[in-house]
Amino acid sequence: MTEAIAVFSRPSAPRRLAAALLLTGLCAALLAAPPARAAAEAGVSPAPARRAEIIRMVRQDCGSCHGMTFKGGLGPALTPEALAGKPMESLAATVFYGRKGTPMPPWSSMLSEAEATWVVQQLMRGFPDSGN
Repeated sequence: MTEAIAVFSRPSAPRRLAAALLLTGLCAALLAAPPARAAAEAGVSPAPARRAEIIRMVRQDCGSCHGMTFKGGLGPALTPEALAGKPMESLAATVFYGRKGTPMPPWSSMLSEAEATWVVQQLMRGFPDSGN
């Protein structure tokens, strides 16, 4: 019986190699993926019609908690001054995934990750008034 336990507790050399290769591949994939900031800084932006939809959604839905002028309400202020110095990737993740244990819902059913990054980029600049 102890021999059977020993077999399962020590992975064989081929299994260790496979695990190492899998881990290496995952790390390479993560490093190769463009970060949200690079996509945003590269000027990736939604098409004009979608941009207008997103602006309307942010003004109405986000504004209902963060204030219609984004100066705060139930949620914190989303003005350029309030967001200054905060990592864009973290803010985009908050938009996309929400914040568990808070009223901040995930917007992943309404926005792509690139769109969430675009929203944060716009908020950091001063959110536009219209779809232009």
